[in-house]
Amino acid sequence: MLNDFERFRTYFDSAGIDVIVADVEERLSEDEVLSFAGKIDGALCGDDAFTARVLERASPRLKIISKWGTGIDSIDLEAAEKFGVKVTNTPGAFTEAVADSVLGYILAFARQIPWMDREVKSGRWSKQPARALHETALGVVGVGRSGRAVLRRAHAFGMRLLGNDIIEIDADFLSKYSVSMLELDDLLRESDFISLNCDLNPSSEHLIDGESLRAVKPGAVLINTSRGRVVDQGALVEALEQKRLSGAALDVFDEEPLPLGSPLRAMDNVMLAPHNANSSPSARERVHWNSLHNLFEGLGLDPIEENLQPESGPA
Repeated sequence: MLNDFERFRTYFDSAGIDVIVADVEERLSEDEVLSFAGKIDGALCGDDAFTARVLERASPRLKIISKWGTGIDSIDLEAAEKFGVKVTNTPGAFTEAVADSVLGYILAFARQIPWMDREVKSGRWSKQPARALHETALGVVGVGRSGRAVLRRAHAFGMRLLGNDIIEIDADFLSKYSVSMLELDDLLRESDFISLNCDLNPSSEHLIDGESLRAVKPGAVLINTSRGRVVDQGALVEALEQKRLSGAALDVFDEEPLPLGSPLRAMDNVMLAPHNANSSPSARERVHWNSLHNLFEGLGLDPIEENLQPESGPA
């Protein structure tokens, strides 16, 4: 929201709110957030590190953390409750955009589109082996809003659909889209494409590690648009180098921006993006307004109600 802040400044001025705009490239570290502790009543944040240490130092003044977007894994929720800090977010904010990105990656790998483009532009006329999607199986880890949106799209292409989740998924959805729910290792063994769409929590951190990667179907492609720490990045690099995976598409990483020296940057069978699978002008606008609404409400001010339309697309 930083890039758009000036057009919202009038709302803060009208409410008598003094705004501190942080100098941030991707996210603030714990020490960087600590520099604001005790100076703020509310925070409008991205994936900034609101740790227990930060929240203790920020209390009792800090009342509300309004998360721009969905994921709140960078906020210590137990500490927030302890120190009386309300935490809000915008669930399902980028469901459709993220699902579109996943299908884009699947199609790119299945049809070898980027690689054929490179070959022709380099002067070669080499026909790459490709697959039709109805010949493949897709495994979705995390059958929540984004996972279900991915499965709906993949169903239209005739893919065999597999799912995995720690909670029970609505039987009507599974039946309608012919989704078979499996244990994680079974899903990994049977999937040509694996899409990670789970939240980051204690049960999902490094869910995909060296052991699970040894279970993957030879030639599978891993797609991660969830959170970087869902995957053990070192184990992923090793699996790619050893050809246990034929490729990966990664929008999220352990460290963001991805360090220049990361071996992932040099791998021809890896597609990389700067945490941008959620890009959608209408969705971002909706999140702007919802985040402001939550912030003002948490500060005990009249909440902003403009442009709070729900995201389009199936529930």
